[in-house]
Amino acid sequence: MSDQHDSRPSQRTVVCLKWGTLYSADYVNKLYAMVQRNVEQPVRFVCMTDDAKHLRAEIDSLPLPEFPEPAWEYARFCSAWRKLALFDATNLGLHGRILFLDLDVVILRSLEPFFSAPSLFSMLENWYQPGKGQASIMCFEGDSMKPLLSHYLNNSEDVLKHYVTEQEYISQNAAEVIGVNESLFFDNRLCVSFKKHIMRHGIQRFSKRPYSLPPKAHVVVFHGRPNPPDALLGEWGKPMPALKRWWKGLQSCPWIADYWCE
Repeated sequence: MSDQHDSRPSQRTVVCLKWGTLYSADYVNKLYAMVQRNVEQPVRFVCMTDDAKHLRAEIDSLPLPEFPEPAWEYARFCSAWRKLALFDATNLGLHGRILFLDLDVVILRSLEPFFSAPSLFSMLENWYQPGKGQASIMCFEGDSMKPLLSHYLNNSEDVLKHYVTEQEYISQNAAEVIGVNESLFFDNRLCVSFKKHIMRHGIQRFSKRPYSLPPKAHVVVFHGRPNPPDALLGEWGKPMPALKRWWKGLQSCPWIADYWCE
């Protein structure tokens, strides 16, 4: 940990990003409420956004970080490269221990294990690609990851040709940046994927029973569709051919309403 953060040893921040029209202010407000219900010590909640309308007054809304968006030939595969901008933490007014959360997560239990991860940087391990990262949740110390942002900005064309997603780029280079050989991944029992761990598979996908609440997970991650309000109703949230809807077998998840709320 660098000396510049020693004066703020207990400062903790939760930060999210909202830009464009995919997610409404309601997602941010519900995320704020879920965070507050699941921390044992005060945290500063920051939303970096291009549209702060309708956000709760308790939320610290800041301008969206400047970031050169990749050309469409790369952005069409991944629209989340802007997450790298968060690693310029001090210049963005972020200090201490910083926990990044995607807007489409549902928090079930305490966030303290994420803040207490031993490494200067930690992220989820990708459930579909073991050994690679999933950037829906990341925790890092101040400017510890700024060299990774700087490398991207100075070599963006090469990075984009080599890595399809921002999370692959982060996970494959983070250990070198922070100078450790320890695992960069959170305990894999902390989070579950809605599509992989809660939706049923095989012949069970055709069961009409609502999905069960995961008994031990702290966070449910909704990568892609459906999003939390859609899953609550058993809907995909986007048009889908009838045959594909039947084959996927999505059912309702009513317990989401108990958690994804203000």
